[in-house]
Amino acid sequence: MFTGIITAIGTISKVEQRGDMRCTIRCPFDPAGMAIGASIACSGVCLTVVDRGGEAGDAWFAVDVSGETVARTAKDQWTQGRALNLEQALKLGDELGGHMVTGHVDAVGRVAIARNEGGSTRLEIRAPQDIAPFVAEKGSITVDGASLTVNEVHDEDDGQVRFALNIIPHTGEVTTLGKLTEGASVNLEIDVLARYLKRMQALRG
Repeated sequence: MFTGIITAIGTISKVEQRGDMRCTIRCPFDPAGMAIGASIACSGVCLTVVDRGGEAGDAWFAVDVSGETVARTAKDQWTQGRALNLEQALKLGDELGGHMVTGHVDAVGRVAIARNEGGSTRLEIRAPQDIAPFVAEKGSITVDGASLTVNEVHDEDDGQVRFALNIIPHTGEVTTLGKLTEGASVNLEIDVLARYLKRMQALRG
């Protein structure tokens, strides 16, 4: 489990095809704190550490990315030089600063608007119809691994949903969200509580 509070930005330094894809990611973590088999969310995707090295502040870790994961995540995410939002798995006693995040991508959205508003960045994202029931004003959503609050929701004529977010300067600086441009693909994870409420409602109906 994760909280959606990004603790570092990593960069894919190497991509290898070994059946599944293996990505090596450089990061400012301490390798001693990254156990083999541990989970790290990479732009919202929960992946398993299969190797690691370097030193504190200049470390790297390797993950295997299956074809299924590649197919269900943002376009061109698994390419050399790509910056990724990183969060290590939640430990008992850690502060829950965002919301409960599983690291499973529910859909890929597309940035429709990215513009400056009063020093912050306004993002509007279009998302597929199947997650529309789970996107609510003032509810939580995870975008590329970052926990965010939905400001506005608009249901489109084609069934898709369009929602607005406010990215404050700090969040823009410590995540990749400040560099998003219109047309960019992003990984989306809906609030896990909304998922269970929808299921309960369906069974009652």
